[in-house]
Amino acid sequence: MANHQTYYVPAQSKWPIIASIALLLLVFGGGSMINGDSAGAGSGLGRWLFFAGALMTAWMMFGWFSNVVKESHEGLYSPQMDRSFRMGMGWFIFSEVMFFAAFFGALFYVRTFAGPWLGGEGDKGLANMLWPDFTYQWPLMVNPDPKTFPGPSEVISAWQLPLINTLLLISSSVTVTFAHHALRKDKRGATKAWLGLTVALGTVFLVLQALEYQHAYHDLGLTLNSGIYGATFFMLTGFHGAHVTMGTLILAIMLIRIAKGHFTPQQHFGFEAASWYWHFVDVVWVGLFIFVYIF
Repeated sequence: MANHQTYYVPAQSKWPIIASIALLLLVFGGGSMINGDSAGAGSGLGRWLFFAGALMTAWMMFGWFSNVVKESHEGLYSPQMDRSFRMGMGWFIFSEVMFFAAFFGALFYVRTFAGPWLGGEGDKGLANMLWPDFTYQWPLMVNPDPKTFPGPSEVISAWQLPLINTLLLISSSVTVTFAHHALRKDKRGATKAWLGLTVALGTVFLVLQALEYQHAYHDLGLTLNSGIYGATFFMLTGFHGAHVTMGTLILAIMLIRIAKGHFTPQQHFGFEAASWYWHFVDVVWVGLFIFVYIF
C-alpha cells in the first residue's frame, strides 16, 4: 500500500510512443483531407490515415487508462501521486486554453486588422491595391478573390440551433455538478441519473451540430473553401465539437465505472478530472456563441 513517503513509479510502457504515432497519423491525415478538399482533389489516403490514427488513439486511451484504473485499485497511488494527477490535469486544461486562444486570436486578427487593411482602412490600407474592388465587412460574404473562394450565401443564425446548443451545454454543466455533489454524498443512484443526463445532453449537442454543418454545406454554401469566414468558423466550432465528443466519451466511461462501484466519496479524482474538462468545454462554447455566431 502506498503512503505519503512513497511515490509509485510505473513500469516501462508502450502507450506514450503509440500515442505519438496516433497523433502523427491524425494530424497528417486530417491535413491531407483538408488540403485535398480545398484543391478539389481526392483525399482517400488522408482519410485512411486519419481513421487509422483515430482507431490507434482509441486503443491507446483504453489501454493506458485501464492501466491507471488497475494501479489505483491496487492501492499503488499515494497522496503525492494524487497531487501529481491534479497538477497534470490543470496543465492539460491550460494547454487547451492556449489552443483555443490561438484560434480566437486568428479570428480577432482577421476581423480587427487584416480584413480592414484589405478594404483600404488603417495604416496598412495600401493592401487594398491587391483587390481594389474589395469592400470589407464581417461576416465576409464576398471575398477578395470570389472566383477562387466563393463566399457563403447566408450565415447561420445564432438564435436557432446555436442557441439550443448553448442551452444544452449550460444545462449539462449544471447536471454534471449535481452528479459530483451526489457522488460526494455517496448517492450512487442520483450520481448515475445526473451523469447519464449529462451524457445525453452532450450527445444531443453533437447531433444538432452535425445537422447544422449539413445545413451550412448544402444550403448556405458555408464551407472550408468559402474564405476566411468559413475557415475560422469550422476550425473553431469543429475543434470544439471534437472536444465535446471526447468529453462525452469520457463522461460515459465515468458512468460505467460508477455503475461498477468505482470511486468513493473521498477518492474520485477520475470523475473530478472529467468534470473539469467538461466545464472547460462549456466555457469555450459560450465564447464561440458570442464571438462566432452573434458578433
